[in-house]
Amino acid sequence: MKRVLVVCTGNTCRSPMAEGWLNAKLAGKGWLAESAGVAAWGGSPASPEAVEAMREIGVDISGHSSRGLSRERMAAADYILVMTHGHRSEMVRRFPDAKDKIFLVHGFSPDGERDVMDPMGFAVEVYRRTRDEMIAALGDFLVHLAERGELSSE
Repeated sequence: MKRVLVVCTGNTCRSPMAEGWLNAKLAGKGWLAESAGVAAWGGSPASPEAVEAMREIGVDISGHSSRGLSRERMAAADYILVMTHGHRSEMVRRFPDAKDKIFLVHGFSPDGERDVMDPMGFAVEVYRRTRDEMIAALGDFLVHLAERGELSSE
């Protein structure tokens, strides 16, 4: 089983939404998505707005519990997708051995490497826009995996 780790700041908004969507799309393809936060304490639920935005597209993240980064989690990941340039810099500083597998979520998109805005503290409409932006970028990541022959059909 291959793994993709999606990372944001607190692991309560962006990365749980990305994890949920990726697991829905990667089911039966030999991949597992997980998420963590560069500043996550651990044990916090996904924000109500994130849960709502994902529920609207049929993805349930209501059971999510935030996690921090760990060497083990980093080592187990085949790809690490981060939301911002700042996340990437912090992770390369903390985990230099993982630098070659750390990419921006938009890193596989034709629109280039740009940050995904943090919707924390905003209304659910902002979460919907963030969700849709991430889904488009993560779709490009899945195309990358398919083109490399990395998706199995279990």
